[in-house]
Amino acid sequence: MKASRTVVIALLGVAVLAGCGAGGDGAASSEGPEPAAATSTLPAEQRTPEGTLLVADFGSDTVTFVDPERGPIDSVKVGTAPYGLTVGDDGRAWVATADAVAVVDTSTRERVDRIPYETESGPATTGEYRGGGMGIALSPDGEHAYVGVNVPDGKGTLEVIDTKKREVTDTVPVGRRPFDVDVSKDGREVYATNHDSFDVTVVRADSLKPRRIEVAPYGTEGGLGSWLKPHYAAVRPSDGKLLFPFEGEKLVVVDPRTGESDIEPMTANTHQHGAQIMEDGTLFAVGTGPIDPSEDKGPSLTMRTKDGEEKVFPLEGPHEDVAVSKDGGTAYVSGGFTRDGFWNGITVIDLESGDTRRLPAGERPLGIAVL
Repeated sequence: MKASRTVVIALLGVAVLAGCGAGGDGAASSEGPEPAAATSTLPAEQRTPEGTLLVADFGSDTVTFVDPERGPIDSVKVGTAPYGLTVGDDGRAWVATADAVAVVDTSTRERVDRIPYETESGPATTGEYRGGGMGIALSPDGEHAYVGVNVPDGKGTLEVIDTKKREVTDTVPVGRRPFDVDVSKDGREVYATNHDSFDVTVVRADSLKPRRIEVAPYGTEGGLGSWLKPHYAAVRPSDGKLLFPFEGEKLVVVDPRTGESDIEPMTANTHQHGAQIMEDGTLFAVGTGPIDPSEDKGPSLTMRTKDGEEKVFPLEGPHEDVAVSKDGGTAYVSGGFTRDGFWNGITVIDLESGDTRRLPAGERPLGIAVL
């Protein structure tokens, strides 16, 4: 850790109220009448090809389908400022928007349902600090969706959705601004990564009993004004431990059963957000850029093997989240970013050669998946 890090954070804490920097664009947004549930389907030859990318357009009210070679091919209205998304084995995408979870048939590219939240989070707005759904995940059996709901100026909730009934069945209190939600490989536990309370909430899927584990390798100095908070987690397939990348300097490895954590060094030296892990244990972490430009490096994508060896791919401009092709050869990094500096596209990275190219994709794309 750099000696000046605490000084930088203390200065920034005076300038910001919450999150990763100065306040976002919180103006109210109206998307017009809600689209009706879909009843038609496309012929087989017009259905979405395998390998198509799906992104959540945080700067709009849509998700966009993106050909990984050519760019956008279609978009579907889902609701105000969609954030996270997850796709089940049945091809249904579950999208966390400001006011509801939208269900999209990715094969026919139609919205088939809309499930309002039980949690009161204020009017549907846009911007970094908007209320409503953020992280979202499906249980391994596909029977439940779990969505973290942000309540501005308060603690959030984890809402449990029965995917067959398509309704919220339970709510569980969690920490502040649940950026990410993950589920254990066996489906017995759900993990809400709470950015503004420096913690992860571990929730038993059977009892829905929550348990808090602090994740603060730099401490909690600066409170809501600190940048050094957890953003996204990855569940390591080999042992179920949670991996939290911090600042391209520290990987916090948390045992959700005991609450104990270890810290391993990282090398990118950049503020980190999105995280994704492969079945072989390869971790991908998105670097959004420097906190202190005089000391920190710019945006990047870190590819880290299970043995801790890292390859860092420099990127142009901020990015937020990452998905990897099914053959493991290509990474797709969304350029939406939760703060200012976002751009409307995806960086495509050849993981063997390191070659990169930019691909247009929706409006401020955050959540991303490979279909």
